[in-house]
Amino acid sequence: MQKTDKSLLSLFKCKEMKRLLFFWIYGLFFFVPMSGQEASFCQTVITDSVFSRINGVSYPEHCTTLLSDLRYLQVLHYNMEGEVCKGELICHHSIADDLLAIFKELYQAKYPIGRMVLVDEYDADDEASMQANNTSAFNYRYISGTRRLSKHSQGLAIDINPLYNPYVRWRNGKRIVSPKGAEKYADRSLSFPYKITRDDLCYKLFKKYGFTWGGDWKNSKDYQHFEKK
Repeated sequence: MQKTDKSLLSLFKCKEMKRLLFFWIYGLFFFVPMSGQEASFCQTVITDSVFSRINGVSYPEHCTTLLSDLRYLQVLHYNMEGEVCKGELICHHSIADDLLAIFKELYQAKYPIGRMVLVDEYDADDEASMQANNTSAFNYRYISGTRRLSKHSQGLAIDINPLYNPYVRWRNGKRIVSPKGAEKYADRSLSFPYKITRDDLCYKLFKKYGFTWGGDWKNSKDYQHFEKK
């Protein structure tokens, strides 16, 4: 009987160890990455290192937007190849939480975003950034073809997958599409990747958080553009 008791105790310990090992592995794979994922969607004030990248570029000397009103965001996103990429944005502090929540939901849905780096990587050239299909927000600039400051100047607007969701306007009866090379994507009856429509998850999430969409404008259409007052 003593031998049998020892065997049973040994078996019990073995099963207990297996159970503990199972929960340790479960925690390793299911709980740790979640905390890592949370850390990948974050915001900070504009640090000296970030300011050194935007100073004199998207944040020119005459910029009237207070640096203290801006936030630097880091997120994760999927590209068209299904690869996970790190993205970065600068926006107004009042929409920072909204953007983090939106991009977290887009990431969880594996919604494709071509590229997301600061517009300063393109010398704050909006045309070049759009041609690279780069998603961006803050950029102290005028609305294309006008002398009026864009909502991007305050960090209250964002352009999503801009090459495939162009800015379309008319001047003297002639259609103008920005960026160059996006003319075929101005035809919204066609089917193509990255296309934002009212049935699209991206559109639904931005509307949920109170943004307006440039695709709903009457006199022009800015399919890439979401902004908040």
